[in-house]
Amino acid sequence: MIIKRYVVNDMNEAMTRIRYELGKDAVIISQRKIRRSGISGFFKKKVLEVTATTESSHDSKETQNYNAVKQLLENSIDRKIERPVENTLDNFNGDKRILKEIEEMKNAFTSFVDNTYKGNIEEERQEIKEIKSILKDNDISEDIIEKILDELNEVENITEALEKTKEFIEDRVRVSSEDLKGAVVLVGPTGVGKTTTIAKLAGRLSLVEKKKVGLITVDTYRIGAVEQLKTYADIMKIPFKVVFSIKDMEDAIEDMKNCEVILVDTTGRSSKNVMQISELRAFIEKVNSENIHLVISSTTKNKDIDSIVEGYKTLGYKSVIITKLDETTTYGSILNIANSTKKPISFITTGQNVPEDIRLVTPNEITGLILGEDNIC
Repeated sequence: MIIKRYVVNDMNEAMTRIRYELGKDAVIISQRKIRRSGISGFFKKKVLEVTATTESSHDSKETQNYNAVKQLLENSIDRKIERPVENTLDNFNGDKRILKEIEEMKNAFTSFVDNTYKGNIEEERQEIKEIKSILKDNDISEDIIEKILDELNEVENITEALEKTKEFIEDRVRVSSEDLKGAVVLVGPTGVGKTTTIAKLAGRLSLVEKKKVGLITVDTYRIGAVEQLKTYADIMKIPFKVVFSIKDMEDAIEDMKNCEVILVDTTGRSSKNVMQISELRAFIEKVNSENIHLVISSTTKNKDIDSIVEGYKTLGYKSVIITKLDETTTYGSILNIANSTKKPISFITTGQNVPEDIRLVTPNEITGLILGEDNIC
């Protein structure tokens, strides 16, 4: 019987090394997470200690071949060169070149064997492949997929893998259920549906919850958007103000001080334009609101999500509204947005109807959407 201990980064690495050195009949008898010894090890993430054994007194043919070539190469490097060497610069440089070539051969061989056996190990983890396929099909970002798969090293079947995946998602996707009150500001880039979303919120609050609502817009760049909001305000019979300056904003807030909720629509700004974001921040500061929502479309590309989140973080938004879920067939962007913002989701929008197509969501519902177990339609 042969018993060996391995200190590795994850179970895949352990399986690869065990297969190489002990053969395919090797059995894992224990595993635990430890810290490497020494001061530096204290500050680094934990590693995996795996102990394995093989009942066979003979290594597998694959292992024998691997170890034989490995030993040959190591001996070539470690053994002293037993031949007279003239004390000349040319001979010295020649020996260095030989050693370098041998080291390169050893590295190339090891890499070849590692890659060959890695494929065999992955084939044995079918449940990991299935989860990875589900995540990719739902447009979840590559870095999140890697983090999820790292959590699945010790699962035994697809059911357990799915449960672990759901736990990961629910830990990172939070939902806000706070009532809207006071000044509520919506910010976000152009084209994400802020104006329609604020109209839906106004309808929900005034017509369904019977609250006294006021409506303000700073979006004077789009005449159509102003007229659209004015039409909604007239239908709902709620006060409506258009502001062109910071002084106008102060006056509008004062005029609506008796409203339970004041909804503020803002101009879409490029997250890359620092000056435009600064101008927007000046307006928001006069509103004196702690209830700022970042609006992002579910159709936004992963790379653009990070850019938007970074550009708007100086505005101090507290939660996220995800729009246009009716315009996509995959919902992985919900997890991508939640992971990037680290903020709770307050609402999702699912169509153009005002005020029907806006709603709160539960963590379970979001998990079902992300994993493709549910859909909006």
